[in-house]
Amino acid sequence: MGRAEENNLDLVLVAPNSKPPVCKIMNYGKYKFEQAKKEKEAKKKQKTLEIKEIRVTPNIEEHDFGFKSKNARKFLEDGNKVKITVRFRGREVNNSKAGEIVLNKFIEELEEISTVEKAPKLEGRNMFTILAKKNA
Repeated sequence: MGRAEENNLDLVLVAPNSKPPVCKIMNYGKYKFEQAKKEKEAKKKQKTLEIKEIRVTPNIEEHDFGFKSKNARKFLEDGNKVKITVRFRGREVNNSKAGEIVLNKFIEELEEISTVEKAPKLEGRNMFTILAKKNA
């Protein structure tokens, strides 16, 4: 402790459970700053994964389908996951097969760049599927 005080540094306990306990003489403030800097740098390099949602109806027109599939393709190429939701309104829910056909058409359209992460599933008045980018 005397040596650490002479050099205006801190005595830091490195391994308290070992026999004898191991200490290190260092500038603790500078050490904490360096650790925070490394953590921040590591966080910067992380890619946050987003799920982009595309909503369609069971009786979607061909042009709208092309437009939505082009957007989905762009989202997948950017590295995001895509959730395609078919919304049923009124009595459309009785014909849920039409929604499944639309979702399968999306899956077919995007199969060369995506994999199905969650198969088409009906929940309440919505049917959805989740697509993720294919690993190269």
